[in-house]
Amino acid sequence: MFKDLFQKKRKYATLPPDRSAGSGDAETQQRPKREIPEGLMNKCSKCGAIQYSKELEKNLKVCTSCGHHMRLNAVERIAMTLDEGSFVEHDGDVVSIDPLHFPGYAGKLAEQKLKSGLNEAVVTGEGAINGQPVAVAVMSFDFFSGSMGSAVGEKITRIIEHAGEYGLPLIIFSTSGGARMQESILSLMQMAKTSAALGQFAEKGGLYLSVITDPTMGGVSASFAMLGDIIIAEPSTTFGFAGRLVIEQTIRQKLPDDFQTAEFNMQHGQLDLVVHRKEMKTMLGKLIGMHSKKEEL
Repeated sequence: MFKDLFQKKRKYATLPPDRSAGSGDAETQQRPKREIPEGLMNKCSKCGAIQYSKELEKNLKVCTSCGHHMRLNAVERIAMTLDEGSFVEHDGDVVSIDPLHFPGYAGKLAEQKLKSGLNEAVVTGEGAINGQPVAVAVMSFDFFSGSMGSAVGEKITRIIEHAGEYGLPLIIFSTSGGARMQESILSLMQMAKTSAALGQFAEKGGLYLSVITDPTMGGVSASFAMLGDIIIAEPSTTFGFAGRLVIEQTIRQKLPDDFQTAEFNMQHGQLDLVVHRKEMKTMLGKLIGMHSKKEEL
């Protein structure tokens, strides 16, 4: 009798294999699981907030919860910056080849074209901002991490020269992981090539607005991205030359948490403005207008 009273009680109950954890009715068991269509929702990489993709696009891909500026591809950037229907692409047929026969490079180029829907890591052309003509180059991180190879350098150089020839203001939106290693010294040469073209553009009195977006690193940041008459960045943009870990290992010191952000660079004199994406078109239009009025005077 006492033995039965002090027996251990079971901590859980088992269910027959034909029963579910729910109500157990046949209708509930047979009801198919609802699947969320791909692309319907989007998760912020910074705060983790879940948002409807359509609402996020209306907000120019800026998180409504924390204000994080998500990355844009070149097509999206052009659509939200230039006047509707004003953009005319230049040199769309200038694409990368495999000059050094780097193993696997040709296949990766084909893969990147298919994945991104672009022919190269930069799109160049003419358009208008608030009715004012402008020459633009827009880099896209989703094509080979926005790396700069010979074709990227050539396209940017051509649009710089075009802007100089026709007296157009020039805007370059930069985003890049640096020079493209598969083209070795040929990609590094593009730093000098684009910089020389900008030097000639400056001698003609041309206006160059450099807009730095997340992330902009390596050879791009060390060349045309830092040569603007006015240098602008989106909030929290990562911008620098070498990566954070490389610098910390080199100097053997812990860097500030906000190191290489747009705000940090602004405080240390590397930038002129940090502008919210919603205000970018308005700001660019004002700067171009100010320059045009100065020329008229």
